[in-house]
Amino acid sequence: MKKIREEKRKVRTRIKTQGTDERPRLSVFRSNKYVYAQIIDDRKQKTLIGVSEKELTGKEKVNKSDRAKELGKLIAKKALVKKITQVIFDRGGYKYHGRVKEVAQGAREGGLKF
Repeated sequence: MKKIREEKRKVRTRIKTQGTDERPRLSVFRSNKYVYAQIIDDRKQKTLIGVSEKELTGKEKVNKSDRAKELGKLIAKKALVKKITQVIFDRGGYKYHGRVKEVAQGAREGGLKF
C-alpha cells in the first residue's frame, strides 16, 4: 500500500514538472543510506548534472539531514558553473520534509532559484 501511494504521488508530481533548457528539473532520490540529486533536461532527455552523498568530502559523523543540505549546496555550485540558475524542483513522490526539504534548502542557499 505504501509503495502504491508513493508511485501515485510520483506520477502526479512528474506530470506537473517538465524540465526545459531554461529551467531543467532538479530530481531527488533518497535511499535509506544516501541521497542523490540530478539536474535533468526532459526535452533532450539528458542528465546535465548528477551528484550523490558519496561525493561529499567530510567523512565525520553528521546526521543525514545535514549531509542532504550539503548535497544541495554541492549541486547548486556545479549548476552555477554550467550557468544554470533556475530549476524546477521534483521531489519524486517523497513528502516535502526531512532530507528532501534539506536538499531544496541547500540548493537555494547555493544560489539556485525554484
